[in-house]
Amino acid sequence: MLLSRFRGNPILRPSPSRPWESCAVFNCGVVHDGVRIHMLYRAIGEYDHYVSRLGYAVSRDGVSFTRLDKPVIEPDRSYDRWGCEDPRITSIDGTYYITYVALSKPPKMGGGPPRTALATTQDFKTYRKHGIITPEGSDSRDTVLFPRKINKQYVMLHRPYNWVRWNIWKNSGRLYTRFGEREVELKLEDEPRFPDRPSIWIAYSKDLKNWHGYKPIMEPRESWESWKIGAGPPPIETEEGWLLIYHGVDRDKTYRVGAALLDPDNPERIIARTRTPLLEPEAPYEKNGDVPNVVFPTGAITIEDKLYIYYGSADKTCSLATTSLKTLIKQIKSQR
Repeated sequence: MLLSRFRGNPILRPSPSRPWESCAVFNCGVVHDGVRIHMLYRAIGEYDHYVSRLGYAVSRDGVSFTRLDKPVIEPDRSYDRWGCEDPRITSIDGTYYITYVALSKPPKMGGGPPRTALATTQDFKTYRKHGIITPEGSDSRDTVLFPRKINKQYVMLHRPYNWVRWNIWKNSGRLYTRFGEREVELKLEDEPRFPDRPSIWIAYSKDLKNWHGYKPIMEPRESWESWKIGAGPPPIETEEGWLLIYHGVDRDKTYRVGAALLDPDNPERIIARTRTPLLEPEAPYEKNGDVPNVVFPTGAITIEDKLYIYYGSADKTCSLATTSLKTLIKQIKSQR
């Protein structure tokens, strides 16, 4: 494995003294402001309803985090009343943009199906919710924003689970898909090519509200990602292109970590991509938990040449792995 696990893993564990995070804390998004590392993480306080809230933690060294006593983002809208899950954080022009999975129905009923909502903050003290940003008819998770505009547009990656070839059909010239238990018309400007398996898609916007240009850019390829793939942390800009850390899932539902380089001016073009995983479940806290055999990357920062990747371990705790950024990019490029 190219990534080295932090010896003190997991870095965040459930807190029995706080009912809202007493069962599980995992899938954390992070951002570095130059001095402190800010973290938002998914927390579970009970298993009967399994409703997620988002907690906040802060660190100066990226390893030891101090948590707040109360959640900072809770289910309080019609679209997220049954859960706020799996946050990712992107800093754009002084504002922190938070994408998170929003559930409008109980998790035990499928959760909605899931869609992605957007929230913002400038200080991690007050937050503003902006509603759903993924299109009607998309069972969307793993949504991340690029940290700057490309060709004067915001860019988003997401993973519409139900946008696969066998789940799309036409009727009277209109596109339809199955969205949970419903049949929904897809109102897209252009008809994209639908992949065979859940893949990473791209989209563009001028205002972060109205999105267009949906198309798949990365599909499952290797055996370790044969079921589905999804974006991990927001892409990181490097001299060699956009570094995308992602997760891949095989038919046995084991989650592993991969990486790709995207063209700096045209992120639809994949420069190179790992053929073997960077990290897979091996440690006890990755193999045993609420969902076994899961390493799920959701946050990443760079400090000089060191890349910190934060990931959910077995849907129970938050863990950390590191590597040299230059070494990782060299490894990816060698598998062009």
